[in-house]
Amino acid sequence: MSGAGPFGAHDGRDGRDERDGRDRRDGHEPGDGRPAAGGSADGGPAAPPRIPPPRASVEDGGRPLPDLTDQGDPAPVPLDLSHDVLKSLLGAWALAACSVAEAAAVEEHLGGCGACADEARRLREAVGLLHRPEPLDLDPGLRTRVLESCLDRRPPRIPVPDWAAPYDAEAARLDALLQDFGDSEWHAPVRLRWFEADAPASRRTTVAGVIAHLMSVDGLVAVALGLGDPLAEVVPAAEPGPAGRTEAFWRASHFPPTRSVRAPWREQSHHLVRTVSFTGGSAGGFGVSYGDFELPLHDALLDRAFECWVHAEDIAEAVDYPYGPPAPRHLNKMIDLAARMLPVALAARRRAGLSAPGQTPHLVPAGSPGRSLRLEIEGTAGGQWFIPLDSPAAVGSATHEVAHVALDGVEFCRLAAGHVSPEEAAAGQDGDREAIRDVLYAAAGLSRM
Repeated sequence: MSGAGPFGAHDGRDGRDERDGRDRRDGHEPGDGRPAAGGSADGGPAAPPRIPPPRASVEDGGRPLPDLTDQGDPAPVPLDLSHDVLKSLLGAWALAACSVAEAAAVEEHLGGCGACADEARRLREAVGLLHRPEPLDLDPGLRTRVLESCLDRRPPRIPVPDWAAPYDAEAARLDALLQDFGDSEWHAPVRLRWFEADAPASRRTTVAGVIAHLMSVDGLVAVALGLGDPLAEVVPAAEPGPAGRTEAFWRASHFPPTRSVRAPWREQSHHLVRTVSFTGGSAGGFGVSYGDFELPLHDALLDRAFECWVHAEDIAEAVDYPYGPPAPRHLNKMIDLAARMLPVALAARRRAGLSAPGQTPHLVPAGSPGRSLRLEIEGTAGGQWFIPLDSPAAVGSATHEVAHVALDGVEFCRLAAGHVSPEEAAAGQDGDREAIRDVLYAAAGLSRM
């Protein structure tokens, strides 16, 4: 029996699917009022499909492609802004934070407004003072610069005499170097070098042994000032000279010196500087005995500053750490001390038969000018010294100059420390070759352990 649907009878020819009642021709529900795919509801042209087909590519349509080589920059759209708005944009313009259109408007305005132009110039100068963001990691050289600045500029409560300032600074620099040392650094091997009888000599020790050596020799100055001898308990009958005191201290130690030697050495250096500062510098003429020679106190502290720097370089080299020379004003004082000691060293060479063969000294009365060598030290710590060649009591004179030697300041100090041989010293030389050789070897002979 055939049945009838709600919209009329079914004759089997209208394209309806008996399973779901959908119109298979256009995909719409029957009776929903929408046109079929082949025409509109009123019999007009067909409507576009609900899902449009993909667009045809330019390459497939035959039309010419756009020219990519000459696109040009789109011109900024000019803005019509009031004076107040443009003035408020000056800060952003100075920081390059404006849009292209805003920057164009501001720059056009600056050409006609003098007040805004002056403000823009000031803002640009202020931006130039700003620094780029820096990383949070500290500069490796910051600690060294801070220490140098403190040592150079911080005024002490009790003024340190000028002749004691180099020792004060060099002891502080060495102490700063030692501050972060671990056990491995304190036991790092160090070779002390000097010249003896025109030949290089050396002694092997450790970083802690070098500090023990400095403390032993500084004790000579402490004894001269009436302070306690650091070796009094360790070595009751210590040798009077620097090398003897050091060897006696090393022998008396049951174990190799360790980091424990740092505290007594630094305390002794503080006592020395404090004592000479309390005297107001009047104690500079006191004699300090080194066993076979004596130095005034002001020269003895310069000598201690020089040795402190030289051995600090030995330590820094042993632990592979950079270490710079003293301040130029302090280095100049050390060079001056070595230059003043050269005439005595030349006389000692003659007495020991170490002068060049056939060299006959021309003795002159004390205080009179004699043959001289002009020692020229280059660099910020440099200067000129006339070294009398024939007698320590003679006076150096430019009129009687027979030779000229030019050396860098640090190079000369390393020669006087025995770290550079006379043959290897980079010296400019002119004049009497034998006199030059004697002076260079005498400078190397100033060194000792």
